[in-house]
Amino acid sequence: MEYVKQGQGVPSARAGTQNNTGALIIVTVLFFMWGLLTSLNDVLIPHLRSIYTLTYVQAMLVQFCFFGAYAIVSLPAGMLIKKIGYQRGVVAGLLIAAAGCAMFYPASTGSYALFLLSFFILAAGITVLQVAANPYVTELGDPQTASSRLTLTQAFNALGTTVAPALGGMLILSGTVLTVQQFDLLPAAEQLAYRAKEAASVQGPYLVLAATLVILAVLFALAKLPKISHADDAAALAQDGNKVSIWSHRHLVLGALAIFLYVGGEVSIGSFLINFLGESHIAGLSHADAAYFVSYYWGGAMLGRFVGFAVMRYVSPGKTLAFNAAVVIALILVAVFSSGHTAMWALIAVGLFNSVMFPTIFSMALNKLGAQTGQGSGILCMAIVGGAIVPFIQGFLADHINLQLSFLVPALCYTFILYFGWKYASMYKDDAAK
Repeated sequence: MEYVKQGQGVPSARAGTQNNTGALIIVTVLFFMWGLLTSLNDVLIPHLRSIYTLTYVQAMLVQFCFFGAYAIVSLPAGMLIKKIGYQRGVVAGLLIAAAGCAMFYPASTGSYALFLLSFFILAAGITVLQVAANPYVTELGDPQTASSRLTLTQAFNALGTTVAPALGGMLILSGTVLTVQQFDLLPAAEQLAYRAKEAASVQGPYLVLAATLVILAVLFALAKLPKISHADDAAALAQDGNKVSIWSHRHLVLGALAIFLYVGGEVSIGSFLINFLGESHIAGLSHADAAYFVSYYWGGAMLGRFVGFAVMRYVSPGKTLAFNAAVVIALILVAVFSSGHTAMWALIAVGLFNSVMFPTIFSMALNKLGAQTGQGSGILCMAIVGGAIVPFIQGFLADHINLQLSFLVPALCYTFILYFGWKYASMYKDDAAK
């Protein structure tokens, strides 16, 4: 296989559609797995926070290391895929992610820093998968239905994020969680024993995940994907790539910022949701019980993506995005300025309207980039680093103001997404008029 500049693995729709369904099914399995792995962070953050008695900012180092990998690894991932090909690149990503999961075994007997290193390696593998798979899906068919198609595959990503919190709550959070005050009252030897016992609870689940990823890597290596050539696009890029800067595409630049803020907002809410539901004036739930409600948050995203898959075949993606962003802002404000079950369910309901945002923004930003689609995909994947930065900012506010008011940070993120959706809808009308 040949790949365009930065090797993002973007197959040409001109290659034919007879094998597209099979390829789409295979890639959809990858979407499910990285959704599962990413959402497990929402369970591990409060777990590690209680084990190591961390502040909110210190706990958010998990997301900082995990999503920070997108900024560091995206470009090398593109070069790797360009050199060894899309299929072998995905296999490499799966094996790197498996190594990250396996590292949770020694991390559980070590320090918090070793856990953070494990998160980074796991995310590096997922980054390789993301860089290739998202643009691959957008090109497996009619460009007019790219948003709809990517939304469908993202629905299975959301299935993974839905299963993970409930599974993690059952396997990881089922033990007795001590408060900081209770922990401080224990003798030093018992504190060490408690930390070792709770940290070890992650060993089994992550070793199983490591084995699963290795099996997937073997199966993917043996799979027969469509053989796709990029000779025409590569020639076009060689001829015109130096004449038009990738940064001259305003919708790509705005889309990258929208991806940064969307991922940041979504990850922030998921990261703090268990602690939010544990607040006495909200629901007063234990970590294990709250984890099941995090599944409702991600389950809403899954349901919304199946609905969005159908809706966006008839409604402008920009209008759909703007409407959902407006609803999300309203729900977050309700969660911030109310209490009890009203605040609880308002924040959980955000997941339903998050549903179509990532695939819609991604496909809109890549619209009409032609031979520069691969390069644009790399920029968008790097923008996922918002999942590292925004939760860190919210954690700072949660430590210095309070947790509930800190959710104004993701509300501000969605304000720009509302603008981007409205802006794209206007551009869409202009294109239709032409």
